[in-house]
Amino acid sequence: MSGVGTLELSGIHAGYGDFQALFGVDLRVEPGEAVGVVGPNGAGKTTLLRVISGLIRASAGTLRFGGADLAAVPAHELPVLGIAHVPENRRLFPQLTVEENLKVGAYIKSARARFQERRDHVFELFPRLKQRRHQLAGTMSGGEQQMCAIGRALMSGPRILLLDEPSAGLAPLVVQQVFDLVRRIRQEGLTVLIVEQNVAQVLRVVDRAYVLETGRVAAEGASAALAADPAIRRSYLGGALSAWIPSCWRPC
Repeated sequence: MSGVGTLELSGIHAGYGDFQALFGVDLRVEPGEAVGVVGPNGAGKTTLLRVISGLIRASAGTLRFGGADLAAVPAHELPVLGIAHVPENRRLFPQLTVEENLKVGAYIKSARARFQERRDHVFELFPRLKQRRHQLAGTMSGGEQQMCAIGRALMSGPRILLLDEPSAGLAPLVVQQVFDLVRRIRQEGLTVLIVEQNVAQVLRVVDRAYVLETGRVAAEGASAALAADPAIRRSYLGGALSAWIPSCWRPC
């Protein structure tokens, strides 16, 4: 039986015009889980998140969240169901301040009523945002903008957070900070689905992962099992996890 907040994709096909990006993708995320989708550029990872958040429609297959048929829900109403999407490249409003961007994230009625409470929680998670609350978002560093984008998504009070390449374009130290924040968010019980090319980092913070190649699921399993798989390590990890795997068989 599916959980109240279970995300289920079955046989999803999708693309752009005549170009097909996904071929029969099956994916499942249970409430409270952190699940990763990894793979090379062009594998269809971003397309997958866009299908879930209604930015593009699947041409075949079924997509359900908490039992609701997402194909029947307009994209702008998905936050009401509890789905929040942090898109690739952040997509902030650069001429709005940090606090104004957070207000945009709280546009649904239920979130407006709790704006101050959730804003304060975002500022607790991201103290730097509180310091820059009146700064234009477009003038901040890439890492600060990523914090703002995640904070904006949290303002709606989501049941599941979709993260698209949160480490893209960031310096290594900032990447580590972003993943530390993802770990803290999921420890609070929020369900997370994260698309990421940085396989070594994402396998440290998720319970399970799917490997997507040319629009198809090539492998799936527990994060430690995928990290130890010789084919996965050869294709995506090299020696990056050689020191980590023996001592940490679950997400740290």
